[in-house]
Amino acid sequence: MRRIGLTTWIFIGMAVGIALGLAAPETARHLGIVSNIFLRLIKSIIAPLLFGTLVYGIAGGGDLKAMGRIGIKAVVYFEVVTTVALFLGLGAVNLVRPGEGMRLERTAAEAAVAQAPPTVSGVLEHVFPTSVFDAMARGEVLQIVVFSFLFGAACAALGAKASPVVSFAESLAEVMFRYTGYVMYLAPFGVGAAIAVTVASKGLGVLVGLGKLILTMYAAQAIFVGGVLGVVMLIARVPVGRFWRAAREPFLIAFSTASSEAALPRALENMERFGVPKRIVAFVIPTGYSFNLDGTTLYLSLASVFVAQAAGISLSLGQQLMMMLTLMLTSKGVAGVPRAALVILAGTLGQFNLPMEGVAVLLGIDAAMDMVRTSVNVLGNCLATAVIARWEGLRL
Repeated sequence: MRRIGLTTWIFIGMAVGIALGLAAPETARHLGIVSNIFLRLIKSIIAPLLFGTLVYGIAGGGDLKAMGRIGIKAVVYFEVVTTVALFLGLGAVNLVRPGEGMRLERTAAEAAVAQAPPTVSGVLEHVFPTSVFDAMARGEVLQIVVFSFLFGAACAALGAKASPVVSFAESLAEVMFRYTGYVMYLAPFGVGAAIAVTVASKGLGVLVGLGKLILTMYAAQAIFVGGVLGVVMLIARVPVGRFWRAAREPFLIAFSTASSEAALPRALENMERFGVPKRIVAFVIPTGYSFNLDGTTLYLSLASVFVAQAAGISLSLGQQLMMMLTLMLTSKGVAGVPRAALVILAGTLGQFNLPMEGVAVLLGIDAAMDMVRTSVNVLGNCLATAVIARWEGLRL
C-alpha cells in the first residue's frame, strides 16, 4: 500500500466518488464539507507561496543583474512565448466550450459577492495594494504579485544588505512547498468527495465535459508545440533534428514523471552537448522553470474559462483578458510546488468569484493533464536556451 503514489490515490478517490455519487446520491450530497475543508487548505497556500517564490526568484542570486543582456533577452522571450500560450488556450476553450452543460455551482458566500462590472480605471487602481497584509487576508492575488515584484526588486537593488530578507523568502518558499505536500495528502479525499457531490447532483454528464477538456488540452498543446515552438525554431534557425534529439530524453522524462525537476539534470547536460554555452544553459533553464511555463500557462487559461463555462457564468472579453493578465503574473515562480497549477488556479478563481468546486473537480483529471503540460514546459525551456544562443549570434 505504501508504494501507491499520490496520483494513483487521486484516481482511486475519483473512482470511489463516482461510484458513491451513483449508488448513494443522498449520502454523497453530505460530503461537501470534506471537499470544502480541502479547498480552504489550498487557499491558505496562495499568499505566502506567491510572496516567498516571487521575492526569492527575483532577488535570490542576482542572476538577472549578473547576466545583463542575456537576462533581459531571456525575460523578453519568456513573456512573449507564454503570452502566446495563454491566448492559444483562451482561443481553444472558447472554440470548443468543453464546460457547457456541467453547471457547477458557487457557494452561498461566493454568490453573495457583488458582480459590478469593472472599469479600466477601477481595475488598474485595484491592482496596487494599500496593505499587503490586507491583500493576503482577502486573497487579492494581483495585489500580492505586484507587491512581491516590487519588494523583490528592492531586495535585488540592495544586494548584500537584503540577504537576510532574501534568505527568509527562500526558506518561506521551501516551507510552503512542504506544507503543500502535506495538504496534497488530503487530495484523494477532497477529490472523491467533490466528484461524489457533483455526480450525485448533476449525474454522469459532468464527466463528458471533463473528457472534452482533456482532448482540448492535448490538441492545444500539440498545436502550440508544432505551430508556435516550431515557428520559433525556424525563425531562430535552430536545427530541428539535432534539437529534438537533444531535447527528446528530458521531454520524455518530464512526460512520464510529470516532474520538471526530474528532467532538469538531463536537460542541462543535453543542451550543453547540443552546443549552447554553459553560461546560457545554466541561467536560462533554471530561470525558465519559474518564468517560462508554456504548457502550464496554456492549461491555466483553458481551465479557468472552463470553470466559468461549467458554472454558467458568461465572461466578457475584457474579463477574460484581465484573467489572462492575472494568470500571466501568478504563474511565475511556483514551478517547484506539487500541483502548482492547482494553487494558481485556486487563486485566480477566487479573484474572479468563480466556484472553487471547479478546483476539486479538475484535480480528479489533473494527473492526465499534468504529464503533457510538464513535458511542454521542459521542451519550451530547452528551446529557450537555443534561441538565446542564436540571438547572441552563436552557431549551433
